[in-house]
Amino acid sequence: MTELLKTLCALPGPSGCEDAVRAFVLKKAKPYADALRTDAIGNVMVFRKGRKTLERPVVVCAHMDEVGVIVKKITDDGMIKFGFVGGVDPRVVIGRPVRFGEVTGVIGIKAVHLTTAAERRTMPKAKDLYIDIGASSRAVAEERVSLGDYGVFDSPVVEFGDGLIKAKAIDDRVGCAALLKLLEEQPPIDTWFCFTVQEEVGLRGAASMAYALDPDFALVLEGTTAADLAEVTDGKAVCHVRGGVVLPLMDGATIYDAGLFELLRDACAKRGIAWQTKTRVSGGTDAGRIHKSKAGVRVCAAAAPVRYIHSPSSVAAVSDCEAVLAAARAFLEDLRGDDE
Repeated sequence: MTELLKTLCALPGPSGCEDAVRAFVLKKAKPYADALRTDAIGNVMVFRKGRKTLERPVVVCAHMDEVGVIVKKITDDGMIKFGFVGGVDPRVVIGRPVRFGEVTGVIGIKAVHLTTAAERRTMPKAKDLYIDIGASSRAVAEERVSLGDYGVFDSPVVEFGDGLIKAKAIDDRVGCAALLKLLEEQPPIDTWFCFTVQEEVGLRGAASMAYALDPDFALVLEGTTAADLAEVTDGKAVCHVRGGVVLPLMDGATIYDAGLFELLRDACAKRGIAWQTKTRVSGGTDAGRIHKSKAGVRVCAAAAPVRYIHSPSSVAAVSDCEAVLAAARAFLEDLRGDDE
């Protein structure tokens, strides 16, 4: 699971340009697929026949895309003006390296000694930042990048400390890694394993996937915000790294199905899988679109708590990532029922 996660996090895959991740997923999934589909928007849907056949399919899904940057303008002096792809806090990117394919650069901002007192009291915006790719002029820069090119944070994947991992795109390559590991086993029930696109810019891939498959139930595997830092007290921490898989009751896009939440919670509890829930209603997942598909879909979610999410250096615990996989496996087992 860890080595697979590290490989996935290293791949570039900003929303709308998930090609490298999709190619890797297809290669890994094909040997185990009873059916394999991709759609016009880029979702990958892999069916694996289980030991029990259901009238309507069950979906387990994770999104392939990550936050990134997109080239909006090239200045006369060869600098790149850009926009964020997905929700990124500008404070976490200043001085960080980025990559456009083989072209590397670094995100910069006006030097502090040139700023006004008012500017130093406000958070920078994307329009205040630029990417320096080392070009000496617009003409040189245009030989290396074009308007509309996608870029991603250029961050190494590192295991450190007491069982932690640092990487870009843990949200949601942790879910993709869990799906690929689940695909190696025959599931207890017929299951579609779906790798969606464009989650970070509006849950778009999930909408077309759910409409096409019309599942009975859906489990979303994710990375979710953990703010368990020094001096963050009470429920403001949301969830805790090393605290186990996060089973949310509600977020900004979904009220998760109570029955499925209880099934997932009990499945974890009886197997000794560490779990927690979120102490603050925030964020959203593909479930926000899936549950509204056609006549409605019952949804639940299992997520790894991730510090510094949507940044060049997200941090998660290996044990929590493994707990996401274990929770998903337990969910499918218990969804089958008692006629094993």
